[in-house]
Amino acid sequence: MNLNQPVTYIKGVSVARAELLYSELGIKTCNDLLHLFPFRYIDKTQFYTINQLQQNTSEVQIAGKITNVKTVKQKRGSRLVATFTDATGSMELVWFKGVKWIKDSLKLNVPYVIYGKLNWYSGKANMPHPELELVSEYKKKLQTAMQPVYPSTEKLSNKGISQKIMRSMLQNLLQQAYGNIEETFSVNFMQENQLLGKRESLLNIHFPKNQELLAKAEYRLKFEELFFIQLQLLMKKLINKAKIKGYVFEQVGENFNNFYNNHLPFDLTNAQKRVLKEIRKDVSTGAHMNRLLQGDVGSGKTIVALLTMLLAIDNGFQATIMAPTEILATQHYNGIAELLEGTDIKVELLTGSSKTKKRREIHKGLEDGSLHILVGTHAILEDKVQFKNLGIAIIDEQHRFGVAQRSKMWHKNELPPHVLVMTATPIPRTLAMSVYGDLDISVIDELPPGRKDIKTVHRYDSNRLAVFKFLKDEINKGRQVYVVYPLIQESEAMDYKDLMDGYESISREFPSPKYQISIVHGKMKPADKDYEMDRFVKGETQIMVATTVIEVGVNVPNASVMVIESAERFGLSQLHQLRGRVGRGAEQSYCILLSSYQLSSDGKTRLKTMVDTVDGFKIAEVDLKLRGPGNIMGTQQSGVLNLKIADVVKDSPILYKARQTAIQLLEDDPTMIKPENSSILKRYTKLQKTSGIWSSIS
Repeated sequence: MNLNQPVTYIKGVSVARAELLYSELGIKTCNDLLHLFPFRYIDKTQFYTINQLQQNTSEVQIAGKITNVKTVKQKRGSRLVATFTDATGSMELVWFKGVKWIKDSLKLNVPYVIYGKLNWYSGKANMPHPELELVSEYKKKLQTAMQPVYPSTEKLSNKGISQKIMRSMLQNLLQQAYGNIEETFSVNFMQENQLLGKRESLLNIHFPKNQELLAKAEYRLKFEELFFIQLQLLMKKLINKAKIKGYVFEQVGENFNNFYNNHLPFDLTNAQKRVLKEIRKDVSTGAHMNRLLQGDVGSGKTIVALLTMLLAIDNGFQATIMAPTEILATQHYNGIAELLEGTDIKVELLTGSSKTKKRREIHKGLEDGSLHILVGTHAILEDKVQFKNLGIAIIDEQHRFGVAQRSKMWHKNELPPHVLVMTATPIPRTLAMSVYGDLDISVIDELPPGRKDIKTVHRYDSNRLAVFKFLKDEINKGRQVYVVYPLIQESEAMDYKDLMDGYESISREFPSPKYQISIVHGKMKPADKDYEMDRFVKGETQIMVATTVIEVGVNVPNASVMVIESAERFGLSQLHQLRGRVGRGAEQSYCILLSSYQLSSDGKTRLKTMVDTVDGFKIAEVDLKLRGPGNIMGTQQSGVLNLKIADVVKDSPILYKARQTAIQLLEDDPTMIKPENSSILKRYTKLQKTSGIWSSIS
């Protein structure tokens, strides 16, 4: 039987059933059904002893006695914890609901059978809300084998495709096609990586003989899935490096050295030096650089970008830096122009509001090579903008630019310019490896010396008066304050009302002429928005009341307090970005998270994480756990993480191992022509035809 045949080839699958499987679960071929994996197992035949328990996804059954019961107080209510013991050890049973009733019904030192899913904490197993039965009752019933439970829908159940039917379809499929399941790895490869064979893994993921084989089958299938994603990304990187040629920046010349020795306002951190080395190595090879530079707000990415542009200029090339908003582009321009004062390097700014006369000057300077650095917005991508020889394009906050826009930059020259993509949104390592595995990644993971950590506190709405008093104290010291309201697209009217109500209450509390307040929101005309922003930047207003439009950009070193209203309505990465608007000067800065008392458990986790850490990467890891990989960085649309069995968060150790294994394989055999890699090459080639992973620009 060929696994690419439609599911109707399986005994017991009618055309009507096949149509239902396709419309509800997207299952068309026998292979699709074979890779529909159970998400849990019911095992009521086998008894485990406590010392045999394994870390996998199945549920287990144990016989033993409850020897002790205690109630543990927690923030809300209490939980019940019982010690459950058999001849080989002990573990805890935990209940969070119905505590009093359960406590009264438990019998101590009487034989019980417990059944449920294990939780693991610091290497020890516990079982929340187990099914409990006295052994005397259990013995009266008939027990069934270890059964898989498959993803299903209401429609499938209503149309009679029950779990029992699903199991029988898979049983028939495995009997018919077992001999046709192809192995993707060589025997040596499987031995080196301690992997179960493919057939055995597929048999034991659907119908596990025991717990140990299930754990091995899960590991093998997760490893294979992650290995082939990594192999594709790494191959894409190798092919790009071999195929796409880049300009060679051979020398570190006068402009770089003059700036480094005479104009650099502070010493570079070790992280900045390391990143510069990585970039210099890239641009000296003749291959095309495609590098992602991650660094928290304030870590000094702009200086690295400027030094990289000076490298290009020393080698006779021009450079450009592109930002998503006019405010951010202007800020980059002002910062770079100030740093380069007293040098011979010419810098210009091009945005949508640049005047016609200025545009003509810029176009001329770009074409004759007299203009060295162009800073701007999307305006740089217009066809009229032609460089004499663009050597490097730096893109800030690249997730705000579409692929089509980025490829326009790519075609400004006969050879593509080197690309450095900068982001202040920390991407967790696991996700960076999976989504950006084809890019080289640099991280600036330390802040410049003298920067103080921002003190973050969580306050409830009832503490508002104390918060206002604190703001007055800071303003009296000459500092400035942001007050930010959430912006949720679905209800602009409601957001606007929240903002206006907030503005009124702040105006009452901080009356003019003693206090001056700026207000910025999405319904304003760009010119009015810029005017209000400008007043705040110049220090003419002490308070900026805004929606999240200030999340990116705006550098006001004198602003020392960020108040985030309804903080529970923001995502973690947004809270982190907003907090990064303060702490840019030498003074101690503060972030105050205001929320209502009604918080979801995720909301509590988000606010607690913000109070506990200022490390963007730790925050990104928590965010990834809360939201799942599909909802971060738009990876759902990218098709990269359409995973059948692995989870990049929970299975990160397997992901690291799979990536290392793929790297070693390609170092040893870059084209996979060795006989022992023939099955891997065959699978890789097949994936290339169907996978959406292939694209040629960052």
